[in-house]
Amino acid sequence: MKLDPGFIVTAFFSLFSALPVTLVLTAVSVFVGFIIGTIVALVRFFEIPVLGPIAKIYVVFIRGTPMLTHLLLIYFGFTTIIDVLVPYFGWTFTSSIIPLIDFAFLSFSITAGAYLSEVIRSGLLAVDKGQLEAAYSIGMTTPKALIRIVFPQALAASVPNLSNLLIGMLHGTTLVFALSVVDINAKAQIVASSNWKFFESYIAAAVIYWGLTFLIERISGLFEARINRFTRGGVV
Repeated sequence: MKLDPGFIVTAFFSLFSALPVTLVLTAVSVFVGFIIGTIVALVRFFEIPVLGPIAKIYVVFIRGTPMLTHLLLIYFGFTTIIDVLVPYFGWTFTSSIIPLIDFAFLSFSITAGAYLSEVIRSGLLAVDKGQLEAAYSIGMTTPKALIRIVFPQALAASVPNLSNLLIGMLHGTTLVFALSVVDINAKAQIVASSNWKFFESYIAAAVIYWGLTFLIERISGLFEARINRFTRGGVV
C-alpha cells in the first residue's frame, strides 16, 4: 500500500460537509445532558427521598453500559413502542417518519446526563457545606444560595472534568453510524469507498477530530482561568 498525501488533503476538505452534524450532535447532547445532570446531581446531593435512589439507579445503569448499547436500546425500544401504540390510539404516523438523528439526540443526551451528574455532584461536594449553612443564616433561599454561592465554586472545580466529558461526547458521536447518520467518521468511509483509500481518509478525519479537541481544551483552559479569578474575587 502506498500513501497518497494528495488524497488526504482532498478527503480533509470533503469531510467538512459532515462537520455540522458532529458539532450539533455534540452541542445538543451536552447541553441537554447538562440540564439532566444538574437535576440528578441536586437530587442526589440533597438526598431527596424516592427520587434519590431512582437517580442513583439511572447513573449506575448508564455508566455501567456502553454508549452504543444506549443508542440501540433507544432506537429499537422507541420505534417498537411507537408502532405498538399507533393502532391503539389511531395515530396517522409511524416511527419510520422520525429522523434517525433524533434518536441519537435522545440517546446521547441521556448518556451525557448520567456522566455530567457525577461531574456536577463532585463539584457540589467540593464546596464547603458551611457556606450553604451561612447563606441560610442570612435569610437566603436554597435556589438563591445555590446560584450565588455554591454553583460558581462548583463550576470552577468541575471545568477540567466538563472539558474531558465534552471531548468524550465529541468522539462518541462517531457511533451514529449505527443509525446510518453521516457524521465525520461515516463521511470518511463514504469518501474512501470510491477508491479504497481508507487509510488516507481516516487520517483526514483524525486531523479534524484532533483540531476540535485541541480547540475545546484551549477554550476550557481560558474559561477555567477566568472563572477561577471570579470565584477568588479578582477582576473579570
